[in-house]
Amino acid sequence: MTSLPQGAMEKAAAAAAEEEPEEAWAWTWGAGTDGQLGNGGFQDHHLPQPLLLPPRCRGRVSFVAGGGAHAIALTSDGEVFTWGRGTHGQLGHGNIENIPHPKSVKFFENYTLLFSDSGQLFMCGDGSFGQLGTGDNQSRNLPFEVPYFTTKHVEKLAFGMRHSLVLLKDNSVYGFGSARRGQVGKSASKNQKFYSIPRLIDGFPNCKIVNLYANGDHSAALDESGQLYIWGRALVGEHDDDQPRVAFPSLSISQVALGWHHALVLSRGELYIIGAYRHQKRDPTLSENAVAQQLNLTTASSTHHESSSVSNLAKVPSIHVQQVTQIAAGTEHSALVTDSGALFTWGWGEHGQLGLGDTCDQVVPRRVNLGDEGSRSSASLCVYCGSGFTAAVSLA
Repeated sequence: MTSLPQGAMEKAAAAAAEEEPEEAWAWTWGAGTDGQLGNGGFQDHHLPQPLLLPPRCRGRVSFVAGGGAHAIALTSDGEVFTWGRGTHGQLGHGNIENIPHPKSVKFFENYTLLFSDSGQLFMCGDGSFGQLGTGDNQSRNLPFEVPYFTTKHVEKLAFGMRHSLVLLKDNSVYGFGSARRGQVGKSASKNQKFYSIPRLIDGFPNCKIVNLYANGDHSAALDESGQLYIWGRALVGEHDDDQPRVAFPSLSISQVALGWHHALVLSRGELYIIGAYRHQKRDPTLSENAVAQQLNLTTASSTHHESSSVSNLAKVPSIHVQQVTQIAAGTEHSALVTDSGALFTWGWGEHGQLGLGDTCDQVVPRRVNLGDEGSRSSASLCVYCGSGFTAAVSLA
């Protein structure tokens, strides 16, 4: 047997360790032609692929968000990574290139997250509908501080297809960008197509808003009591709304996820879907009247939204005996994580965004194989959806 000197043995061991692939802890799948999967390529993938975040980020990713064809990841110590489509400068790297792997946004090396501890708001990307809040329609390929909020403290953000929402520390909500469906509040004129300067959204009762949501032309907010408010393109009923309206007042909602034509709401461990059912399926054990009775709603109640929303609300079929702990929605697909750390997807599957190995649509939740689920808990796995792609990150 041939032996190696101690130094050579250490070098050989180090080389072997470098060649051995690290166990995956972040994954993406679905549409990838703009590099939005962050795996180094420009093609769709129908099964989970490793997301190429640097190894130093393991256990430090605090948030991921997916756009139409790009994504952003934030770490607990303030690093910002972006990847995917960059044609409008939305990646913040000072150019308009598509990037197929996570790249650190150098601008934020001296800042913490997209809104800093002091409440500053920075934006970049497409401004053609005024959604950057600059007072013009110019796009920006480097992050800049939004002037309107310089003296204010930003708490929460939400971005739709062409509009933006901001929640301030003083509990006021602002909107800017496309206004055609009422998604940024009441317009001064029916012909008003967009607002390029942030404007206050009126219509909330005396309540504490804790979160904002946006996708497509929809807008929503959740207050501390679990009451949901929706406005913009109609999710319930047939008419758009330019003011926040109470939806499902008998539900105590803990989480909301908006798609382009549907929304998910989580209430007391039960998952419901609102809106279109093209790729979704109702719980066959619950009729509309049964849903109404369960929520103490009536089909002929006094308010427009309470009466019309019942027919748009359906319970998502249960996942055996598992409790849903987190939800996410893309354009027309949905995802959830259970208390056992299992991940399920359903809906539109044309680009493989369900992660099931094919391009089929699914009308009920199907489990996605990420490897050794037995070693994970719900607290250590988060799922995020872009328009036609999905990402999952193990936080442990």
